[in-house]
Amino acid sequence: MHWLYISNIHDVGKDGEMTGERYLDFDEYIRHGEPSQREAAYAWSTAIGLQAVDGLRTSEYLRETARRNIEGEITIDEARQLIKSYYQHKTVRTQDDVDMEEADRVSANIAKILSQPTFAFNTNGYISVHRRIFEGVFKHAGQLRTYDITKKEWVLRGDTVNYLNWEDLRRAIDYDIAQEKEFDYTTLSAGEFVRHICQFVSGLWQIHPFREGNTRTTAVFTIQYLRSLGFHVDNDLFAKHSWYFRNALVRANYSNYQRKIMRSTDFLEKFFRNLLMGEHHDLRNRYLIINPPEEWKEQPSPDKLPDKLPDKLPDKFSIDNEWVKRLIPIIGTERLSIKEMMARANLKDRENFMNLYLKPAIAEGYVSLLYPDKPKHPRQKYLLTERGILLLKSL
Repeated sequence: MHWLYISNIHDVGKDGEMTGERYLDFDEYIRHGEPSQREAAYAWSTAIGLQAVDGLRTSEYLRETARRNIEGEITIDEARQLIKSYYQHKTVRTQDDVDMEEADRVSANIAKILSQPTFAFNTNGYISVHRRIFEGVFKHAGQLRTYDITKKEWVLRGDTVNYLNWEDLRRAIDYDIAQEKEFDYTTLSAGEFVRHICQFVSGLWQIHPFREGNTRTTAVFTIQYLRSLGFHVDNDLFAKHSWYFRNALVRANYSNYQRKIMRSTDFLEKFFRNLLMGEHHDLRNRYLIINPPEEWKEQPSPDKLPDKLPDKLPDKFSIDNEWVKRLIPIIGTERLSIKEMMARANLKDRENFMNLYLKPAIAEGYVSLLYPDKPKHPRQKYLLTERGILLLKSL
């Protein structure tokens, strides 16, 4: 069966930009807040901004709840529960209420995901991101679609990208992630790094394994992946330019030979060059539409900047914490218990080991738990993250 799925983008101005409130300004917290407030503000601003990819807006209640969480009045789980209760007690619902509930609950879920250091770079991890984002929103959260889809795209003037057929979804995700795991970034220039990341992310998005929420899932997974590689993806690009991100993914996967249009990652590369290299490309959607009017044909670019990442690999993985640096080769490519790690390190004081070695390694994203949702699991083991493996290689 072939289904027609139409995007819910309904607030597009004549110049191709989203109209109305798209994201919440958390600049005051980001610039002047305590470290915990800055981290929470980044998570919330990104979570709220990502709703623009489906034309959704959050409520004033959500934004007030986010403020309370940033201020430390309530935990992220309490914030999620408040949002859930708020809509459970609504007696009258319009379509706007339904859309706003999705935006609010998804924003709260994304904020929680982005506030946690755990990340699994595999197919189950990718599917789990979708489940966690849309928990309590979609009955099919975390489930692969079982039919083929198309989507009318504004940027394609109503045409659609050809998404993968539903029978091959899991095999395709397995393949893309397996290939990415084997890829060595350490020899690349910054420009090559950006181009490869764009190819990986756009390919993963083109699979479109879920009925809804593919772009938001890909964005959150990408942020987590870049963080696992050692990059601090804590700016407002995903908050302010999430719809550009989606349209750039569309253009990276669309070709029409009759119209002489070839798929291109150029637009997506501009997004990631701004994100990772601090460049200042003009990220307005008008430049992505096919067959644009004359004044939209050329996307302005900043003056040429050095092809250099501020945190270029592998230098990013050198650290000052000698305890963590000592722990990394002890774990190596194995999965070890606390007892096994302490024995290899010839240590006997468990408290000192936890405080000096293990907790900092986990906090800095070098080590993860085999059972992250059950820290006290009787068979708990610890292993290196992608970032930890890169540090191991650099050592």
